[in-house]
This record gives sequence, C-alpha cells and structure tokens, in this order.
Amino acid sequence: MPVLGVIPARLGSSRLPRKPLRLLAGEPLILRVVHRLAEFAVCDRIVVATDAEEIAAVVRAAGFEAALTAASHDTGTERVAEVVARREYAPFEFILNIQGDEPLVAAAAVRGTLDRLQLGDPIGTAAGVLDPTLVRDPSRVKVVVGPTGRAVYFSRAPIPFDRDGRGGAVYHQHVGVYGYTREALARWVALPPVPEERWERLEQLRPLLYGIPIGVARFDEAPAPGVDTPADLEWAEQALARQLREVSS
Repeated sequence: MPVLGVIPARLGSSRLPRKPLRLLAGEPLILRVVHRLAEFAVCDRIVVATDAEEIAAVVRAAGFEAALTAASHDTGTERVAEVVARREYAPFEFILNIQGDEPLVAAAAVRGTLDRLQLGDPIGTAAGVLDPTLVRDPSRVKVVVGPTGRAVYFSRAPIPFDRDGRGGAVYHQHVGVYGYTREALARWVALPPVPEERWERLEQLRPLLYGIPIGVARFDEAPAPGVDTPADLEWAEQALARQLREVSS
C-alpha cells in the first residue's frame, strides 16, 4: 500500500517561537525532521504541511515538497487531513504523520506504526520504554496498552498507577508518530472534540474515546524527546552532534 508521509509544522509556538526554523546542528529543525523521515525509506512521498510561506520556502529550497494550509487548525492531525483531502494525494491510502518537532524519532517507532496499519488497525502509533523516575513528567505522555496491542488510554499523569508503591509497574512513553488509513483520518477530524482531549491536551483521545482502535507498536528504547523548549533544542543539538560524530568515525 503506498504511503504518504506528512509533517505538520506551524510557525507559532508559545514555548519556542518560530520553532520549525530554529537551527539544529546548522540546519532548520523542520529540515532535520524531513531528512530523518526520508532516510527511513518507508514513504513513497513526503510533504510538509504548514501554515507559513516562510517554512514552505525553506522546505522547497532544500528540494522537498511543501503544502500551505489554513492557520486555523487546532491540531496537527487536522492540518494533515487538509492536505490529504487534496486531489494530488488521492492515491494514498496509508498516511504517516511525523510531528515537525521530532528530529530524532526512532526508526522502530516509524516502522512499527506502519506495521500496525498493515495488521489492520485503522490508526497506528508507537511507544518506547519510560524510566519510572520520569513518569510524573507531564511532557512525557504515557499510554496503557491492552493485550491486543491497542491503546486503552493516553495521559500526562502516571498511568498505570502503582497504588501500593511496591514498584514493578511498566510504563510506556508515547511517541509523536501516527499512521492512519484514509478513512480513519477523515473520520477522526469529523468527530466533535471530547472533554478529555482538552483537559489532557492530547488529540489522540478523541478517536480513542469514540471507539476507533489505535494500535501501539512498542519498542525497547527510551524515546528521544521532541523539541518544545530551548532546553529541548540544546539537548537535541548535543544528541545529533554525537550521532554525526559516530557516523563519521
């Protein structure tokens, strides 16, 4: 099944203004994400979906595809859906959404997400392991996965909750990757919001609570954090520098 990779990127960000254009190892963040996805060779076509001509110009100048979208979207999935609905993308039945602030996303997360679609899930995503000492960090989204490999709930709170404090609870950290069938994506954005997604600020709770299954590919690594703050950008700069040194050595 042909796969369309879409990277949503908006210029406005309260915690890190002009985030997609911030330099990471000498290159705009958005291009780092595009290169990362391209090197996995899992998409037949990749497009950056953005509300800013400035971002689109940077992407196109680097030889990649960009599509301008409305500035009114509340979520990345809504931005992706606008692009996917256009005639030129009609041949694609599988859609892969890599958030534009994930320059170090793991190959296992991307490939595992697509595997969940191949297994028949209408929506796929991924989760890595989470150190129990970090479970109270609200920036690390937790997911409980049922025995069928599908999500039960996502939360910024510590889930599952270790009531007796004896240890041994296993935590999975959600990664900012989504796969959808074309039908599931259209259904997702047509649904009205649910209170839980507003409280948690987690868009994936909408389809989940309306009963659309979300398959979760689990992998045995701690996910690299996305870039949301200046501190995240500095961490990613150091991590990417280490990776580049390892490749050249």
